[in-house]
Amino acid sequence: MTPSESNSTDGVPMNPTPPSASSPHASRLVHFDDTQPPPDADCVLSSRIRLARNLLGFHFVNKASPPMLADVVHRVQSARFSGPFAGGVRWVNVQATAPADRLLLFERNLISRPFVEAQHPRGVAISSDESASVMVNEEDHLRLQMLAPGLQLVALAERMFALDAELEHSLEFAFHPRFGYLTACPTNVGTGIRVSAMLHLPALRMLEELDKVQRAAKDLHLAVRGFHGEGTDALGDFFQVSNQVTLGRSEIDIVAEFNGVIVPRFIAYERAARTALLERDAEALDDRIYRALGILRTCRLLTLDEAIKFLSRLRLGAATGRLTEVPLTLIDRLLLEVQPAHLSRTTGCELGADRAARAEFVRRSLR
Repeated sequence: MTPSESNSTDGVPMNPTPPSASSPHASRLVHFDDTQPPPDADCVLSSRIRLARNLLGFHFVNKASPPMLADVVHRVQSARFSGPFAGGVRWVNVQATAPADRLLLFERNLISRPFVEAQHPRGVAISSDESASVMVNEEDHLRLQMLAPGLQLVALAERMFALDAELEHSLEFAFHPRFGYLTACPTNVGTGIRVSAMLHLPALRMLEELDKVQRAAKDLHLAVRGFHGEGTDALGDFFQVSNQVTLGRSEIDIVAEFNGVIVPRFIAYERAARTALLERDAEALDDRIYRALGILRTCRLLTLDEAIKFLSRLRLGAATGRLTEVPLTLIDRLLLEVQPAHLSRTTGCELGADRAARAEFVRRSLR
């Protein structure tokens, strides 16, 4: 069977190969207004909205048998997808996909870490522009997610709610009149919505004021996670902030508060810290930025942690106007392309033996 042919698991036809690392959408997220830069992109790398849904009459994923889970995949695959999927749906049979290709999907934020490592029947639907994906049989039967660069939560919400409504025409979700949508994890019961933003907070780190983020997160009942969300570490001063409360509030209220109050508060903290750094010692800040550029342009071995750390400093320089020779768009692209699976796909290096290849790739990119 060739990669272009459909694969099947328990009668579920899907493609076993993910999108290519060199595809047109491999290094960018979809911006809904291409006439303007993404909103607040200096501090917000990306926005994401995720919905958890389960099918009525089926056990939750952790209690369901493999044949039942295969039936869930089949039913979801037969449903009508609209909105961001109007241009086409690519189904990937994650169970039949090679580990390196699963990692590629994870690095692109199309699937989660638990989804990479699971063994049961599962699949993911990916929109043609990669702005949306639907994981089937992750923690819940459906995990719908949409991503965009910068702060675009309202636009994402409109698209997400339209897709959710369309799916409910062909799928019956588990819903309780008092508690709302029923989910495997009690913290998701209610709306089932998770609203998040990937924030870049280097100045707060440099001023040792990240406690502001932690205090604000605690006061607002938020979760603060790492570079790839839940279960991952913070790299390069990137932090994912998301809501924890889904019960007792409407989806619209949650999105409106997150977009209009919560994320702007973190942006204000970071911009104030950047101003303070420049006022305190602009030359010292420039030195950090250009040292990072010098290392990236000359190094011969480069770990992932080092790459993200130094690219973070370049991003601070580009966002503040202190570094004009490397555009923000290139830096954001490199943040994806230096990750192990993408680097392996692009350069042919082996996973786990990629320091030299990463260094050479970054040197060439920053010439």
